[in-house]
Amino acid sequence: MEEATLGIRGKLAPQNIKQTAWIPGSNAFTQLAGNTGNEVLLSTSVPQMKSDTLIRLQDINQALFNREPLKAMPALQWIDGNSFYFSIANTFYTGQRANGKWQYNKWRVVPEQAENMQVDKGSQQIAFTTANNLQLIDNKGQLHAVTNDNNKNIVNGQSVHRNEFGIDGGIFFSPKGNFLAYYRMDQSMVNDYPVVDWASTPAVANLIKYPMAGGTSHQVTLGVYNPITRQTVFIKTGEPKDQYLTCVTWSPDEQYIYIALLSRNQNHLALNQYDARTGALVKTLLEESSDKYVEPQHPLHFLSGKEFIWWSQRDGFMHLYRYNTDGKLLNRVTQGDWLVNDIVATNTAKKELTLTATKESPLEKHIYSVNWESGKMKRIDNAAGYHTPEVNEDGTLIIDRYQAGNTPRNIDLIDARKNWRKNIVTATDPLAAYQRPKIENVTLKADDGTALYGKLIYPVNFDPAKKYPVIVYLYNGSHVQLITNSFPASGNLWYEYMAQHGYIVFSMDGRGSSNRGLKFEQATHRQLGTAEMEDQLKGVAYLKSLPFVDADRMGVHGWSFGGFMTTSLMLRHPGVFKVAVAGGPVIDWSMYEIMYTERYMDSPQDNPKGYADNNLLTKTQNLKGKLLMIHGAQDDVVVWQQSVKFVKACVDNGVQLDYFIYPGHPHNVQGKDRVHLMQKITDYFDEYLK
Repeated sequence: MEEATLGIRGKLAPQNIKQTAWIPGSNAFTQLAGNTGNEVLLSTSVPQMKSDTLIRLQDINQALFNREPLKAMPALQWIDGNSFYFSIANTFYTGQRANGKWQYNKWRVVPEQAENMQVDKGSQQIAFTTANNLQLIDNKGQLHAVTNDNNKNIVNGQSVHRNEFGIDGGIFFSPKGNFLAYYRMDQSMVNDYPVVDWASTPAVANLIKYPMAGGTSHQVTLGVYNPITRQTVFIKTGEPKDQYLTCVTWSPDEQYIYIALLSRNQNHLALNQYDARTGALVKTLLEESSDKYVEPQHPLHFLSGKEFIWWSQRDGFMHLYRYNTDGKLLNRVTQGDWLVNDIVATNTAKKELTLTATKESPLEKHIYSVNWESGKMKRIDNAAGYHTPEVNEDGTLIIDRYQAGNTPRNIDLIDARKNWRKNIVTATDPLAAYQRPKIENVTLKADDGTALYGKLIYPVNFDPAKKYPVIVYLYNGSHVQLITNSFPASGNLWYEYMAQHGYIVFSMDGRGSSNRGLKFEQATHRQLGTAEMEDQLKGVAYLKSLPFVDADRMGVHGWSFGGFMTTSLMLRHPGVFKVAVAGGPVIDWSMYEIMYTERYMDSPQDNPKGYADNNLLTKTQNLKGKLLMIHGAQDDVVVWQQSVKFVKACVDNGVQLDYFIYPGHPHNVQGKDRVHLMQKITDYFDEYLK
């Protein structure tokens, strides 16, 4: 069970090379070599493939850590071709090369309680938060208290809007480091919510701010701090105050800040340009509207001082559009019934972007170059599967890590200019010695004819004359895709463990899940759980059509949105599944966070029927079969109260339910305790399904 749960990221992980990075200003990349305690960082030139020792851990230890030597090479971040930094706890160190020799020094020390640390390499400044305030250490080592809010409910420099809309932080250095923009979130108007620490006696209620659908949301503004004047200007984003501020981007000349303002109901977006020095609105460059929702996920990508790439799903798929800073659309860069995943490099000389996209298949990710004027596109990789590139500054040299169902990991070096490639790693199969099941790709059709992709995992030592129990594993929510052409082909070693123990395992991405475009995703709008269940029942019908499936022994399992789906199937389609395990489930969407829920469901006030139809508290009396519900006691994503109220509804209706909690764990159970979790789930299926 430990191997099945932790192995693919641990001792069963395919061979890899660590600390790969392109050295700035060179055609050389780094990789880690050597044994623990004696590691070295190698530099390999391309295309000569000559490797030399660049940095020795022993030298770093001798210079900086003589008393307590580091056991492993720290994660080095290149500043330029001759300098780097790294951090150990709250202390930053630098390495600088002069006359072929490295000099190592202690650089900066931040407070022990510092969080959200961000280094601006160019200006060599460090911004960080302590509690709810933002601080800055400038390039002279001076400490700036950028904010000094005594009200703990005003939070500076941290991620806002609960990490929706592609937001993953709240600190934005300007391109040359002359200014520091940051989110300021006032959540004093949001209800307190207790997340109880049961490890203390008596237990301690840690109060967080959790804005629930239809309720009062927080209010966000953007400040711009000038380290020279030590003054802050706030951008005048205006009313309504509970709008969402997304896609924050500096102009290359530091004169302007661009912000996409998204309405609370998420059906209208305006991309605005603001004067960074006064905070005044300069102009609105573009607007996007939808009868369902607009979902920005990316900041602007500047091509020059006057042109940028804007990401948009306006035609149903996430594509790239070239605009000038007057707001004029110059051209579409990409188009088609597929979507762009990421921009990974810019080649200004050739007017090309290096990007990853689903052009070949929604189940794969490949690397392309595209001319941003002509739209001419060229695929760079040449193997099926899921590709993750590391690209040098101009997109000409690529370290291409890829995998496919039966390809554990290959790493190729690619010179995109000369169409040259060299394989540097072909990982052996770490699962070769194990008894593994047959895995079959399945394509079904939704009610509207849309293709639904799934995988059927057969029991080992399969006998077609026998009938086997089935476990359906699902998620089926937005921004998640379970079915891809990646290693292992099953998608999860726990599935294979269950197949070794006599189960068929089936998994499928229904409408609402990721990488299929807006029509596929928005089929669930205002009725989360309904279209998704229709699709999953197509999977059930397919399973029942197989002569070796025991339709009386079908189980279902999922976590988070998958927990909601699992519970929904048991209550809204009782009798289909004999046994279910639902983890961290949403039970009542009116108790989930505003940003996510109102995008897909609108507000409870605007869509009372949608919320009522999918409220599982009112359906406990329908339960047939065995249901085990599991929740993390410190869950601040799907709050524990969701399933506690479900237990109460079961008690009120005289319905029996099995229930388990994981104290100390938030939304997901991780680490060694995850082995306990998966054993708990397995034992439940073994007891009631096998």
